[in-house]
Amino acid sequence: MSKKPPKSSSNPWLEGLQTIGMSLILAFGIRQFVAEARFIPSGSMEPTLQIDDRLVVEKISYHFNPPERGDIIVFWPPEELTLPGTRRDAYIKRVVGLPGDTVEITEGTVFIDGQALNESYIMAPPDYQWGPEVVPAESYLVLGDNRNQSYDGHAWGFLPKENIIGRAVVRFWPPDRIGGLD
Repeated sequence: MSKKPPKSSSNPWLEGLQTIGMSLILAFGIRQFVAEARFIPSGSMEPTLQIDDRLVVEKISYHFNPPERGDIIVFWPPEELTLPGTRRDAYIKRVVGLPGDTVEITEGTVFIDGQALNESYIMAPPDYQWGPEVVPAESYLVLGDNRNQSYDGHAWGFLPKENIIGRAVVRFWPPDRIGGLD
């Protein structure tokens, strides 16, 4: 008497749909809560970031620790900067002023609480005057590294903490510039 192998009771189509469904849930969950890819659409962060660079933005660390001066962050601009009926695009800038800091930009230098900020990463010294102003609680002053060609906090003010999406941590494109962002 020969034994027949037991018949599989699972439907391969159903298993495939379950696998695809779970993959989509994981992908969207990771993008929503952990990390996502972003590209650079403008020259406001040159020379640090170039147009069409691709970055990974992590979204977890700021739930445990606040942004630090020098961090490159992705954020939603204040709502008043978006015209009615237009898409609200995320911005990317560098954190310069922390809550409670007195910030002044004069004679091409950023001063934090009266001390000149060493900014070896900027394209050129700012050609404008700003402040002095105190960064409000739960807010930040963010500026582009291409100070004279950046629509940033010197033009529209302080960024509320709740607008921050995450911190840019690594460039993955183009291949010749892959690496971490300091």
